[in-house]
Amino acid sequence: MKKVGIVMGSDSDLPVVQKAIDTLKAFGVPYEVHIFSAHRTPEQSAKFAREAKENGFGVLIAAAGMAAHLAGSIAAGTILPVIGIPCKSNTLDGIDALLSTVQMPSGIPVATVAINGAVNAALLSVQILALSEPELAEKLTEKRNADAASVLKKDSEIAAKL
Repeated sequence: MKKVGIVMGSDSDLPVVQKAIDTLKAFGVPYEVHIFSAHRTPEQSAKFAREAKENGFGVLIAAAGMAAHLAGSIAAGTILPVIGIPCKSNTLDGIDALLSTVQMPSGIPVATVAINGAVNAALLSVQILALSEPELAEKLTEKRNADAASVLKKDSEIAAKL
């Protein structure tokens, strides 16, 4: 199975990224986590992106706040799917990171999830890998069914209560 590469711009992004890690673990998806900065370590992040496919990665997740150029710089160096997680900051509540991540120029796409949306980034990674991994597709179906059952149970409980 291909790995998911998770890159964060700073260790301060770890509380957000941890949710992606936990989700990937739950699905049994192998992953690696790195800290690279689009601005402070551009050579290292570019090398990681260039070599990601040959190093066994199938999807890359990039989490960053503030200027949030990490996902775009990673995407510029690879043809693998890149998912950006804009991280909330103290100054603009993550809107700056969201706009920096989602406003990519034509030709260099970055799939972008919600601010701090690490669980969805991991689930989207699993969906992409599931295209060639039937056991992941089955796990996703099971999760969707369990999520639906949970909502319907809550619906029954609230209907009985009210």
